[in-house]
Amino acid sequence: MAKEKTCYVCASCGYETARWLGCCPDCGEWNTFEERKNAPISISKTAEKAARYQNTRKAEALPLSQIEEKHEPRSTTGNEELDRVLGGGLVPGSAILIGGDPGIGKSTLLLQTASSLSERMSVLYVSGEESAQQIKMRAVRIGVKQDNLYVLPENDVESILEKCQKMQPDVLIIDSIQTMVSEDSASAPGSVSQVRQSAGAIVRYAKESGTSVFIVGHVTKEGSLAGPRILEHMVDAVLYFEGDRQHEYRLLRAVKNRFGSVNELGVFEMRSEGMVPVPNPSESLLSQRARGASGSVVFCTLQGSRPILCDLQALAAKSFYTVPKRTVGGMDSSRVALLLAVMEKRAGKKLFDQDVYINLAGGMALSDPAADLAVCVAVASSLMGFTLSSSLSVMGEVGLCGEVRPVAQAERRVAECVRLGFTEILLPKQNLKKIPPIEGVKLVGVDTLMQALAVIS
Repeated sequence: MAKEKTCYVCASCGYETARWLGCCPDCGEWNTFEERKNAPISISKTAEKAARYQNTRKAEALPLSQIEEKHEPRSTTGNEELDRVLGGGLVPGSAILIGGDPGIGKSTLLLQTASSLSERMSVLYVSGEESAQQIKMRAVRIGVKQDNLYVLPENDVESILEKCQKMQPDVLIIDSIQTMVSEDSASAPGSVSQVRQSAGAIVRYAKESGTSVFIVGHVTKEGSLAGPRILEHMVDAVLYFEGDRQHEYRLLRAVKNRFGSVNELGVFEMRSEGMVPVPNPSESLLSQRARGASGSVVFCTLQGSRPILCDLQALAAKSFYTVPKRTVGGMDSSRVALLLAVMEKRAGKKLFDQDVYINLAGGMALSDPAADLAVCVAVASSLMGFTLSSSLSVMGEVGLCGEVRPVAQAERRVAECVRLGFTEILLPKQNLKKIPPIEGVKLVGVDTLMQALAVIS
């Protein structure tokens, strides 16, 4: 009988070595090596695996001009927000990885999507975490259609693929990849080798059969997908669910998409009947905006092809500490610190003895540089105690010299502001040159931060 061999595997990247190391030479992480015992693989099993890959090795090199161009038809998922993030719909044979914090709504959204897809095609929902009765209870609670939706509580990958070969589903949902077990790996479920082996087998089946696959992935405490990094490289699209569970809104972002843009954003609202798409997030985010209070300004961000209006709030209060506080929610704190320094140096606003708090209402998280001018305006409003007009919208990027730089696609941002009734828009003067006059709307162009603060005060 062959002796079992011991190796050490990095839990972060999957790097294998024969001895334990403190620092992984591949990813640079410390204390991530775990001991694994690799069971010997028999000769017959090795031959069986070689035969499994034999068909994929018979490819021939062809000139690019001789390769037939195919336009894969997209199938709507029945959810407008999910279709938007996917790039227009579901592509046959695609593998989509969805990650997010526990309880954020991944399984609920996929069960609703499976119910909608089952009206037009066959769908198999595989769960390695819940029993069939638990899935039934959720389906009844959110009111999904159950006639043509098949459920399989199983975590053995080979058994799942065997049933898929018999059933031939058009859509396969795996919930979740960390619970799947493959006989080709002797490691425990959720380990690096198991996740890599199970995901590889599922993605390979999707490409060979043309089945669209949704894969649920758990996330670590740092917010990244658990398992090896190669998991994200295997799939065609990686979607992340974001949002505070204390808020009703959930954001779905694409960080990788081979069939569409990675800048698209889907907005959902968590209700008792499940995840409900929000077709007009601007109105929803501004519906509870505080009026008549200083430090509140409306800013239009651009998420992919969608302009969204956000309520950006700032509060400046006298500090009783040696080092004043800088608390930021929904934005990069380093960027906000830079803007506060520009305000103090270029605009003469004394903030060295002020605690400054920045927040984006509704649980939004933005990295748009066009929010710079809105941050400066909101802080100045709170610091000086004057109220901004409820019909004012602000956009612009601020440089270290206090100049206001143009923003991308200003026409679309302005159009969204006008659609929601904003009649005064403060924007960079270079963008103003390309926007025609709008009846009933006052467009104010500025070149510097000082000019912007003079206009609003």
